[in-house]
Order: sequence, then structure tokens, then C-alpha cells
Amino acid sequence: MNTTERSKRQKQRKVLLMGRSGAGKSSMRSIIFSNYVAKDVRRLGATVDVEHSNIRFMGNLMLNLWDCGGQDSFVESYLTNQRSHVFTSVAVLIFVFDISSREAAADLLNFASTIRALHEFSPNSRVFILIHKMDLIPADQKSRVFQQRAVEVRSTCEDEGFLEQQVDFWATSIWDQSLYRAWTQVIYFLVPNATVIERMLQKLAELLDARELVLYERTTCLVVTHITRGSEGQNPYSDRFERLSSILKTHKHSMAKHTGTLASEVSFAEMQVKTGEFMFFITRLTENTNLAVVMPSDEATFNAARVNVQLARQEFAHLDIVEKRSKDAARFAGMRDSLGSDDIASKGSEDEEIAFARPKDR
Repeated sequence: MNTTERSKRQKQRKVLLMGRSGAGKSSMRSIIFSNYVAKDVRRLGATVDVEHSNIRFMGNLMLNLWDCGGQDSFVESYLTNQRSHVFTSVAVLIFVFDISSREAAADLLNFASTIRALHEFSPNSRVFILIHKMDLIPADQKSRVFQQRAVEVRSTCEDEGFLEQQVDFWATSIWDQSLYRAWTQVIYFLVPNATVIERMLQKLAELLDARELVLYERTTCLVVTHITRGSEGQNPYSDRFERLSSILKTHKHSMAKHTGTLASEVSFAEMQVKTGEFMFFITRLTENTNLAVVMPSDEATFNAARVNVQLARQEFAHLDIVEKRSKDAARFAGMRDSLGSDDIASKGSEDEEIAFARPKDR
């Protein structure tokens, strides 16, 4: 596919990032998309008017991110003379509330005006409410404070015509993995073929006999989706995926420091962890994604899984983030449907065969 054809097939999604000045919008954007770490965002200045970013995600998904300055003069402009320009064709509004703000009532009025305009021009958009800077709230009060603010904001959303299922609430902080968890949900909503990817991952997990598969976008380290099987469903660490996002980001910064390259350009071939309880590896799956695999603690199964992930890469490479051809997904989904448990080979099409490795006899 040439560059012109590829650009035509890119899926653009308009995302508004809004909230009062100082709420932390640009800081979180820089951490998620520009490989900043939390301690570095203090040097960022206030956003002037709107900062536009076209962010390529998983190849062909283009996020048209509008980071809107929250000063009163800018907000007034968004709601009056720029109203249709700002709020037309919006896929997602991410509205950030500073939980430490001393003007909570004014913040809520500002939000009400914002979603009123959003409902006028993009009534089917999704709204993500980030109750931010939760690290400033004592641990024993966080749940109560978050729920109280969420109730107030949800009531405003309903008053302005947004249904409950259109609005999500997340407590966030730049100092822990909660920020990654919230943005992961945003990305999952925006990826148009997430269910196709999940079906393919489910089949791959069965082939590998994996306890868990986690798909990460390579540049941002955000979770795209995951598959959890068997007893792993009882894993008490519900934030383990986002913790790994944070670890991967830190690892990228360490590699960048020691190689003299930009963190956004750093990549690694594979990372492995082996214990008596489980084995784990994370490796490249496609040009734009890494796959984390959690396996039983068995060397033969682990080695076969590594080989099988390499062999599966060509199947996942057929994924197109915009217009996925259903026959490609069906082909992979049916890989093992007609096979017995002792057969680890499958045909993809009449002229293409994909062989999977069999674990050595134990």
C-alpha cells in the first residue's frame, strides 16, 4: 500500500481535553504521549488557547487531540465565537477536575456550559471525567471524596442530556498508575476493532495455554486490551496492567538515558521473568504493539509460546485499524477449530500455511 492509500485509510478521532486552568491537562498529556515522567511536568507552562496534536496510535488510528487552555477568556471563546468549530465531530471529551480546587462550584458551572455545547454539536460523543490530583487527598478519604464529586458531575451530565452509559468517571494522579488506567479506557473506546483483536488474542491464548495476554501500544505503553484465563481471573492485583505500563515507561527512560536517544524512539526485543510460580515475557507482536504473555512455570511450554508468538505475528499484521477485512479475522479465529489437541499446525489460506511449535515431551 502506498503512502497516499494508507493516509486515506487512517481513522481520525477528535478528542477534546478540557478543564479549568491548572487542573493538570497538559501534564497528563505529556506523560501519556510525550514520554514525560511526573517529576518533569513542573516545567510545563500554561496552555495558550488550543494546542493541536495529531497522534498516531496503533498505526492507522490518528488521534486529533485538542488540548484546550482553561483560562476564563479562552473558555468563553470556545463557548461563543468558536463554539461550532470546537465542539463539532467530537468522538471523546476528557474533562479534568482538580479535586483540590477552591472554586468547585465555578468548576461545575464551567463543565455544565461545556457539555451543553458538546450535546448541541456532538450528542453521541463519549465523556470521560477525570477527578484529578487525588494524591492530595488522604487515603482514608479518597473514596468518599471521589464518589461525592462524581455524583455532582453525573447529575449535571443528566441535566444536559447525556445518558449514564455515555459518561465514565476515573480518579487519577500523575504519581501512580491510575492515570494509565483512565487513559487506557479512553483508548479502548477509540480503537474501532478492539473486539476483533480480542477474539484473535483469545485464540492465541488458547494455542499458547497462556494464563494471560496483555496487548500494549508500543510508543505510549498503554494497554489496548487483554485476555485473562483460568485462575488468573482471581488475581488480586487489579491494576497490574497499568503497573506494567508504568514499569515499561520507566525502563524506556532508563534505556534512553544510557543510549543517548529519545525515550519515544527506544524499543527492546524481549523482556523475560521466570519464577517458580509463573513465567512471563513481553515481546513485539506487530510494528505498533508489544504483547505480554503470562505462562505456567514450565520451560518447554514457555519456549514453545515464544516461538508461536513469532509465528502469529504475520496473522496480526493483517489487522487494519480502520477497515479490517472480516476474512482475515475469521481465518485466524478458526485456526484451531478443526484441530485436535495433538495437532499444532493450521492453514491460513490455500497458498499460506502457518505452523505452530509443539512443546517438547516433558
